[in-house]
Amino acid sequence: MNQESPQQHVDQNDAAMDLISSVTGVDEEGRSRQRILTFAARRYASAIERNPEDYDALYNWALVLQESADNVSQDSTSPSKDALLEEACKKYDEATHLCPTLHDAFYNWAIAISDRAKMRGRTKEAEELWKQATKNYEKAVQLNWNSPQALNNWGLALQELSAIVPAREKQTIVRTAISKFRAAIRLQYDFHRAIYNLGTVLYGLAEDTLRTGGSVNAKDELYSQSAIYIAAAHALKPNYSVYSSALRLVRSMLPLPHLKVGYLTAPPVGKPVAPHSDWKRSQFFLTHEGLYQISKIEQKQSAQSLSGRSGDAVNMDKRTIGVDIPDIVSVSACADLTLPPGAGLCIDTIHGQVFMVADSWESLDGWLDAIRLVYTIFARGKSDVLAGIITG
Repeated sequence: MNQESPQQHVDQNDAAMDLISSVTGVDEEGRSRQRILTFAARRYASAIERNPEDYDALYNWALVLQESADNVSQDSTSPSKDALLEEACKKYDEATHLCPTLHDAFYNWAIAISDRAKMRGRTKEAEELWKQATKNYEKAVQLNWNSPQALNNWGLALQELSAIVPAREKQTIVRTAISKFRAAIRLQYDFHRAIYNLGTVLYGLAEDTLRTGGSVNAKDELYSQSAIYIAAAHALKPNYSVYSSALRLVRSMLPLPHLKVGYLTAPPVGKPVAPHSDWKRSQFFLTHEGLYQISKIEQKQSAQSLSGRSGDAVNMDKRTIGVDIPDIVSVSACADLTLPPGAGLCIDTIHGQVFMVADSWESLDGWLDAIRLVYTIFARGKSDVLAGIITG
C-alpha cells in the first residue's frame, strides 16, 4: 500500500465522515439505525486521529461504511452505495496493512468488493473485482481455515467469476468453486446454503457439458450429483421455497427410488480382511435408510424390480453388504495396505468397520458426501422428508 501523508489521511477520513453523515435511511427504522452508525463513525474517526495505527478502529469504521451502504435509499440526495463500499474497502486495506492477520477484515472486505462487482454486471471491471474478492476470501480462509461461511462465499465469488471469464478459463474456475463448497460442507454438514450452492454449480457444469458435446455419462452423472445436493438442502430446510422449486427441476435426475446408485469394490461378506483378488466390484445403492449392495439376483432382474423398498432389497439376499444409517459412527476416506489400491472408503459402525474402494478419488468424494449428508439429515430428524423425495 502507498504511504500517505498525514494531510491525505485527514482528507480521506473527512470524506468518509461526510459520506456516512449524508446517508438517509429508507424508513424510520433505517434513519434511527443510521444515526447510531454516524455516532459510531465519529468515535472511530476520533480514535484514528489519536492513533493513526489503530487497526481495530479502522476495521470497525469500514464495517460502519459497509452497513451504511445497505441503508442507502434510492433518492438522488444520498451518496451512492458504491462510494460507501469503495471507502469501506480503503479502510479494510489500511487495517489489514497494519495487521496482516485480521481475517475478519479480509472476509468483510471481500463481501464489500463482491457487492461492488454485482453492480457492474458482466463487465471487465466486474471481472477484476470478482478476482480481488476471491483473493481476499482466500486470505481470510488461510488465516482462519475453520470458516464454512468464508469458503461458501469464496465458492460463490468463483461461480460469478466463471460466468464472465473467457470459455477456456471457465472449467478450471468452476472446478475450484466446487472444491470450496465441498470444503464448506465438510466443516459443517448441515450448512444447507453451501449444499444447495454445490448442487447449482454442478447443475451448471452439467449444462455446459451438454452444450460442449461432452460424454453422455459425464453429463448424466453431473445432473445426478446436482440432484443429490439439492435434495439434501431441501430435506434440511423443507420450508425454503427456492430449494423446493429447484428440487422440482432436478428430482427426476435421481436414480429413484434411491438417492444414489454406483459401483464400489468390496470384500466378501463377513471377511473385511480378504486377499485383494477376492474383492469384487459391484453396484451399491443409497437411500434414506442405508447403503446396500445390490445382489447378483437383483442385478439380473429388470430395473423395475428395484422400485421395491430398500429394506426388501436387503432381505432378498443375506450375502450382501448393508449399512443402516442409524448404525453409522463416522465415514472417512482411508488408505490401508489391507485394501486394494485406490480410493478407500471406511464406514465405522456400531457393529465394526466396513471397508470399500471407490472407482476414483472423484467418485469417492461423491460417496462420502452423499452418505454423510443422509446421516446428517437422519441426525436432524428429517429422514421422513428425504424419504418423501426419493419414494415420492
